Amino acid sequence: MASGDALQGASGPDDVLVAEGLVRRFGDLTAVDGVSFRIRRGETYGLLGPNGAGKTTTISMVAGLIAADAGTVTVAGQRMGPAEVEPKRHIGLVPQDLAIYPELTARENLTLFGRLQGLAGAALTQRVQEVIELIGLTERAKDLSKEFSGGMKRRLNIGIGLLHQPTLLILDEPTVGVDPQSRNQILESVERLSVEGMAVLYTTHYMEEAERLCDRIGIIDSGRLQAEGTRDELVRLTSGADVIRLVGTGDTAAASTALRGLPTVQQVIADRHALQLTVNDAPAAVAQIVTSATAAGMSLADVEITRPDLESVFLHLTGKALRD
Repeated sequence: MASGDALQGASGPDDVLVAEGLVRRFGDLTAVDGVSFRIRRGETYGLLGPNGAGKTTTISMVAGLIAADAGTVTVAGQRMGPAEVEPKRHIGLVPQDLAIYPELTARENLTLFGRLQGLAGAALTQRVQEVIELIGLTERAKDLSKEFSGGMKRRLNIGIGLLHQPTLLILDEPTVGVDPQSRNQILESVERLSVEGMAVLYTTHYMEEAERLCDRIGIIDSGRLQAEGTRDELVRLTSGADVIRLVGTGDTAAASTALRGLPTVQQVIADRHALQLTVNDAPAAVAQIVTSATAAGMSLADVEITRPDLESVFLHLTGKALRD
């Protein structure tokens, strides 16, 4: 697992985005401080951090909207910067602020932006229809976008970024302020994109979104990438063990004694009707634990497993909660 201070190894043929040593200052404030990461084809990479962590500033440099004070960005093998045009053709950017025309229908919005992206004729018509279906707006395609819910507007915003089939799609907090149903539809759409081979850069402060969508996650706070890796790699940084809670009746004292003898069990805390066990790998250990507790005379009513999550990782790395 690489840290945020340096990339490990040379750029590979599957790397769609390589960001290295990015720094951006606003007066005396260093908003981004030495951020490095890369995204491969077909991979969804999440930047997870609280509001103000530097996520939007980072993607603004990646998309060539603002210049970096230091560091480099390469997209599809081409150097990115505010004055560069060619690498921007490979990017679909979906900003936090909605970029749609409220007096146009969903189809008209997509057609307009498709033309701006160089599509025309039958190819444009076909692509607009494909995107309408992908974002789940088939039944509302002829309705004015000003009549849409917040979630529908967000989905249309994503559709605009997808029209020209970019190599890299950048999504900046795409589910902020939407209802749960629309949020789930947005997440389902994003899940399909990486399967189709698109590289996705996804910023969020929602832990559950990063866990659901992202192949790898960079945890960012105070402008620095604190760590990156898969969800399991990041969780291992905490050295946190899993917890199994056994609830039931019968001879819990004998069960407690038996369980303390298992090599997978680090600790057992007993109360009248429950045993709380600290273990290294709960999914692998739970079957033996249940068998041993039952054999010792405990009648189980419930088995609960709690595993460390990205909230635990963020707290471990930064000393504060993700939403602080």
